[in-house]
Amino acid sequence: MKLYILNGPNLNMLGIREPEHYGNTTYEDLCTLIYEHCKEKGIEAVLYQSNHEGDLVDKIQEAYFEKADGIVINPGAYTHTSIALLDALKSTSLPAVEVHISALETREDFRQTSYIRAACEKTITGEGINGYIHAIDFLFDFVSKKERSE
Repeated sequence: MKLYILNGPNLNMLGIREPEHYGNTTYEDLCTLIYEHCKEKGIEAVLYQSNHEGDLVDKIQEAYFEKADGIVINPGAYTHTSIALLDALKSTSLPAVEVHISALETREDFRQTSYIRAACEKTITGEGINGYIHAIDFLFDFVSKKERSE
């Protein structure tokens, strides 16, 4: 199984940026957690972070062409603005999970709209970095069930 784990703008600033919302864990710590968890489950993990919308679109398309089984995406601020990410996810038809470290539902009004949610199987918010593990496990089970039914 191969999963792409994509992170949008400012996720590279974890541990520095607004620790009251995002905690003190660094992006490097997050990557280590993900790689170790995926290794235990036999999942090939492709991690990528960009502050640029088009780069994230390119990675979503790459996931399709590289025959990934699914995408975990934390689009950061693009959650609330990017129809391009929505269209990219829809065009691949890959199962995706939207992840947010903070609990968006308790934050500012402008954070209440997610454009990409319509292309995702599940949304996970407010679980900190463990939300990524939850998302990976969800996709592992989702893809495994789908393969068994085919």
